[in-house]
Amino acid sequence: MEKKHVSAFALYQNALLTSTPEVKTSSVKITAKKRKENGIQPPKSIKKTKRKRMGKQVIKAAQREERVESLTEEVQCGERSGVALDALLSDLAKVSNSRVRASKLFQWLIHPISSKSFFSDAWEKKPFLIKRQNPDYYTGLFSTAEFDRILRRDDVQYGVNLDVTSYRNGKRETHNPPGRALPYTVWDFYESGCSLRMLNPQAFSSTVWNVLSILQEHFGSMAGANMYLTPPGTQGFAPHYDDIEAFVVQLEGKKHWRVYNPRSKNEVLPVVSSPNFSHSEIGKPILEVVLEAGDLLYFPRGFIHQGDCLSDAHSLHITVSSYQRNSWGNLLAKVVPAALEMAMEEDVDFRRGLPVDYLTYMGVQNSDKEDPRRAQFLSRIEGLMKKLSNFAPVDAAVDQKARDYLHDCLPPMLTAEERASSVQGAPSRWENGEAVDMGVAISGQIRVRLIRSGIARLCSDGEAIWLYYTADNSRVYHKEEPKSVEIKPEHTDAMEFLIHAYPKFVTVGRLPCKLAEDKVSLAELLFKRGLIHTAEPLQQS
Repeated sequence: MEKKHVSAFALYQNALLTSTPEVKTSSVKITAKKRKENGIQPPKSIKKTKRKRMGKQVIKAAQREERVESLTEEVQCGERSGVALDALLSDLAKVSNSRVRASKLFQWLIHPISSKSFFSDAWEKKPFLIKRQNPDYYTGLFSTAEFDRILRRDDVQYGVNLDVTSYRNGKRETHNPPGRALPYTVWDFYESGCSLRMLNPQAFSSTVWNVLSILQEHFGSMAGANMYLTPPGTQGFAPHYDDIEAFVVQLEGKKHWRVYNPRSKNEVLPVVSSPNFSHSEIGKPILEVVLEAGDLLYFPRGFIHQGDCLSDAHSLHITVSSYQRNSWGNLLAKVVPAALEMAMEEDVDFRRGLPVDYLTYMGVQNSDKEDPRRAQFLSRIEGLMKKLSNFAPVDAAVDQKARDYLHDCLPPMLTAEERASSVQGAPSRWENGEAVDMGVAISGQIRVRLIRSGIARLCSDGEAIWLYYTADNSRVYHKEEPKSVEIKPEHTDAMEFLIHAYPKFVTVGRLPCKLAEDKVSLAELLFKRGLIHTAEPLQQS
């Protein structure tokens, strides 16, 4: 029997209804009713039918091409781990697949350790130290001279972009005055022994922005950064732990670091950062090291740390961070409320009344009672919790998590090729008192693709299909509202086709829309939003 094609729009309407440097590591072991709730729809089982054969063939071809492209780029860029950052970024700009680009950049960050070894041996487990004896390894990422230029050029605000801190005699203080951070006052604080923390260097430095916007695609989670400049013989922060995975990149000078185990199992991979600790609360360090320019120190969230400058040198480092609020628990916080609502609607066991006398034997005041009714009550709860998983709208919750991620992300910093072949390179301009070169048009013969692999994602709110994207995000965290555009039913198949076809360019005429004008109108929409670019720069029609 012939199977009927189901459009992507129909599927998405129901999507919410379904659900050789020295390397050291620490030896520590850390032993179907449509009601919206929390943005997630209740699930009901549906069976996806096969997509159009043309779409499948192009997607499979794109996947084969991507594998071949990855191998080729490995040969071309695999030996570039030891080069300067500007040369590396120049090489990476020639890598057409943004996923490969992100993998290569992360490999450079942790060179010579392989990414596979790092994630299996250290990630979320223990501190990881790379001593390079190469002070120029990270040159070009950021510098004290660039920080000074930013202070002179940009509107850096105390408390928003810059903190002035000190830690003396066990007391941590912040010394932020109101207003703009001007060089005269900033360097006066520094000379008096205060540390300087820039909270979002990516908002001011195009190189930091470029690096983080690439790395976020490797992590699948926002990548952020703080800059720390510390005078010789001082310390700016008390011992504490953070709620992020931290990569301390030493850029200038040197710094003495001490890292400590989590104090208890409850502080392993914590949900929030800690308050400041006294030395009596944290025990002995499991790792003590002096980082010099070119070195890298990684530690997972929950590991207590403190850094102080030796008397003979200042220190400049950037901490690259990721994986804040990106745990299984954070996902389940979206899954469980929706699953419970659906279970209440669809399973009578969840609607049955509590025992009339349950208050007499349950609750904290009754927790020490030896009452068989308590065991029966808890057994009933356990059974309902097991059944709850049958109602979990996992895919819908993942999409909700993805929307949060896309809002968190930095916008992509386009390569010269991407800029020239996207809306940012369109020739339209003001000249001699009028707008000129406005005739650029997209036709069915033009080849297009997404400008980056993770730049956009289809999601449903139960009523409409929306494309969420990062192209118009600000370099300042959450300065803008989440960016999205509604996708029409006749465009949904084609939008999904474009997402899965990446990194392959496909002609507009091959997009799986019934009408030719629908194919062109979708491509024009995505081009104007900066989400696709063309294989060759568009010419005036």
